[in-house]
Amino acid sequence: MRILMLHNRYKIPGGEDVSTHMQVDLLRSNGHDVELVEESNDRVDTLGPLRTAVRTFWSPESHRRVSHLLAEGDFDVMHVQNFFPLLSPSVYYAARKHRVPVLQSLRNFRLVCPEGMLFRDGKVCMDCVGRRVAWPSIEHACYRGSRVGTSVVAAMSTGHSFAGTWANRVSRYVTPSRFAAEVYERAGWNPATLESIPNHIHPDPGVGLGTGGFALYVGRLAPPKGLDTLIAAWTHGALDYPLRIAGDGPLRPMVERAAAEHSAITYLGPLPPAAASDVMGEATVVVVPTVGIETFGRVAAESLAKGTPAIVSKLGGLPEIIDDEATGFHTRPGDPLDLANHVRWMIEHPSDGFAMRHRARAAYLERFTGERVLEMWLSAYHSAIASNQDSH
Repeated sequence: MRILMLHNRYKIPGGEDVSTHMQVDLLRSNGHDVELVEESNDRVDTLGPLRTAVRTFWSPESHRRVSHLLAEGDFDVMHVQNFFPLLSPSVYYAARKHRVPVLQSLRNFRLVCPEGMLFRDGKVCMDCVGRRVAWPSIEHACYRGSRVGTSVVAAMSTGHSFAGTWANRVSRYVTPSRFAAEVYERAGWNPATLESIPNHIHPDPGVGLGTGGFALYVGRLAPPKGLDTLIAAWTHGALDYPLRIAGDGPLRPMVERAAAEHSAITYLGPLPPAAASDVMGEATVVVVPTVGIETFGRVAAESLAKGTPAIVSKLGGLPEIIDDEATGFHTRPGDPLDLANHVRWMIEHPSDGFAMRHRARAAYLERFTGERVLEMWLSAYHSAIASNQDSH
């Protein structure tokens, strides 16, 4: 297949950026022709707030650029990973002009929640899901603490909803979990246009030994990730088992403080992907204590690929990845004592923990390899093509 892939990168690379590049690599390594066009949020500072706001609604630059590519490229399908804010929904209209089917990945909740993660004041928030206008988000300045910025994002979503963009300009939407699809269905998306395809881990990183004798957190150091719960599990849960934390983000000072004050906690700093994978393979258990909504939870799937059990919050897409008491444990979000009890079980039952490692690796091979997920993506592309043909 010949695929035009569009993605608006974040300033600080996250799971969506990783997933995009992994998908491009997977498709190309299996003989498909992918042209990746990326925009970067690094340009936001240059454009300024007003021009960025205008481009959020409609970017003439992106429309012209994509229209030219589609006119010259003979593409089978256009796959939009993330259009916000600089590519804008104008790219859909360029595809419509050239009768190229559009598949949109929904790796966050931006179209139903301006903040993007269903998270406010330290807890899950669904107040805007299903509303024609996201008034609560504007009232609480959910997007970057700005009512003006939140109003721009909310107006973009509402305006394109009234214009029929979401319903008529996209052939297929793909979420990385069934949970995420259900949120969009609740917000009014047609279930017939939604399907769930999990993120994949490709190439296979190989199984680890799990003999390092430590628990591990890998990821962004930000409030929705539950770092305060994680640290409290050690400080208030009386754990003296080694905990290593890898990553970067706004809560880095808090993590550095915890490492300085608690002898069992070590801060590794940000790690390149290969190094993080190696550390993950040696860990006894990976901990994913998020208190915000994860549409998927890539770290949990990466943990399975290394054969390492994971303790994950029973929230969002995470329970769809980890089977409770089989490949890890589900823990109550924001409950450090419950988290500590599950970590303690892993410490006290090493033979059962190693049995979990075999099941974790088997789950990866069954559900999250590149080969397995590629079949699902190709099926989704063909469905988008068929739907586009029917509409014309």
